[in-house]
Parts: sequence; structure tokens; C-alpha cells
Amino acid sequence: MEPMADDRSPHEPLDRVAEIQEEWRRERPDLDPSPQGVIGRLHRVALELTERLVAVYGRFGLSEGEFDVLATLRRAGAPFERPAGELADHTLVTTGGLTKRVDRLAARGLVERRVEASDARKRLIRLTPEGRDLIDRAIAAHLANEHRILDELGKTDAATLEPILTRWLRILDEA
Repeated sequence: MEPMADDRSPHEPLDRVAEIQEEWRRERPDLDPSPQGVIGRLHRVALELTERLVAVYGRFGLSEGEFDVLATLRRAGAPFERPAGELADHTLVTTGGLTKRVDRLAARGLVERRVEASDARKRLIRLTPEGRDLIDRAIAAHLANEHRILDELGKTDAATLEPILTRWLRILDEA
């Protein structure tokens, strides 16, 4: 397999991923490290994005998982509650992991548990007024942060990237 072309100008320094690829080409010329050009950079981008997103959640005293739970409840609309199993599905966490998050949020008065009226075995998780106020402020700051991050990339590149990532995520989800 032939290596992918290097898009750098001759005077542009190598980024860390390109340095790693060059090292592999030198040490193992029989291997093609070209996928690292995309996957390695996406991984580094994901780590950097996570850092920038988590910093905003932290300003509201929330972890990434806690933000996710509150946001999922807020998106449900009034009365801002979901069954525990559905909440776990929406937040892509196990029910055990969800229990820990809900326990922490409940201890802070941000969510409450209640029994489903039609089935006493079923638990509902609901935002409290304090939880709703907090997530409303946090989501506004989060979206402003995401806008700032994408502004660094530029509207054209962001618009080009979105359908590519959408398609790739669909392919990975189907696999």
C-alpha cells in the first residue's frame, strides 16, 4: 500500500503525528502508517476537545458524566424526567454507572428519584428546579464554548467535516 501524500508545505514543521509516521516509515518500511494521519489526528483532536469541554463543565461543578445526565433530563422536556433504564441508554452508560452519577447529583439536590405510579419497580429520575437552573446555565456556556472551538476551524471546514464525520460514525455504528 502506498503512503498518503503529505499536504504540508516544504517549510511547515511536522506535527507529532507526522513525526510518528516518519519514525515508523524509517523503522518499519514494510508497514504503511498512513492511517495514523487521520486516526492519530482524530484521536488527538478528541483528547483536546474533551479537555476544552470538561473545563466548562467544571466551572459549574460538574463532571462530563454529570453534565450528560442533566442535559439528557433537560432535553426530555417537562417534567424533565426519564426512566432510569432509558436515561442509561441515552447517556451510553451502564445502569451501575448511572446509579453512581445519579447518587452524586441527588446528594447535591440537582435530581430526585421517584417511583413510577403505574409500576412500583420502575424508577424515574427527575431534574429538580435547582438542577434545571444549573443545566440551563451550563448548556448555554457549553454551546458558546463549542461555537468558539468551531470558529477556530472556520465555517467552511466545519461544514465540510460534519457530513464526513456523520457518515463515518454511521459506518462504525453499523459494524
